[in-house]
Amino acid sequence: MYNILVVDDDKEIVKAIEIYLGKENYNIFKAYDGEQALKVIDKNEIHLAILDVMMPNKDGLETLEEIRKNRNIPVIILSAKSEDIDKINGLNIGADDYVTKPFNPIELIARVNALIRRYTRLGAIEEKQGVIKNGELSIDDELKKVTVDGQEIKLTPTEYNILKFLTENKGKVFSIEEIYKNVWDGEYYAAENIIAVHIRHIREKIEINPKEPKYLKVIWGVGYKMEEIH
Repeated sequence: MYNILVVDDDKEIVKAIEIYLGKENYNIFKAYDGEQALKVIDKNEIHLAILDVMMPNKDGLETLEEIRKNRNIPVIILSAKSEDIDKINGLNIGADDYVTKPFNPIELIARVNALIRRYTRLGAIEEKQGVIKNGELSIDDELKKVTVDGQEIKLTPTEYNILKFLTENKGKVFSIEEIYKNVWDGEYYAAENIIAVHIRHIREKIEINPKEPKYLKVIWGVGYKMEEIH
């Protein structure tokens, strides 16, 4: 059973999410501000966190920054519909996804399920599938290790899966919807910002000059591709 941490100062929202995810056989931990959340994470094995942005003591973005200092668990940001800047800031700090309030329970469950599937696949011991190479970029999918020019690159689980998917299909252009469906392994939701921010983060980590990328190319009006390099 996977442990989900739900953090929101609105106890009714926390209770509702607990009911929705409890029906999916998740074990729910609850916190009502960022400081409580960090204490729960320190004392328990948490597999995914759902963080509201606006909270007392330590808000969701500050809490996310603390989590990302030493943990790589998937994080979903809860944000009010009008606060687009919070969603972008959350992705920039290291959130894997966001859900807008008021949220559709089916959408929230789908996103949690997709992230848990990817997270557990990433951490699982799998049969060695060999090393995926493209130029000086190398992905060892057994060790979940990415190197560029022999130097190891640290990626979040979401960044890793996007990079792996595009590298396995190098030379082929994928739309944002196609990337989302393949990487998130589920129904497509409006995700243009999510994909764009993750792509930018990957470029900053693997490219010598992210503004003139060698590997990850944008095809305007179409999508993204991994340039095939010999």
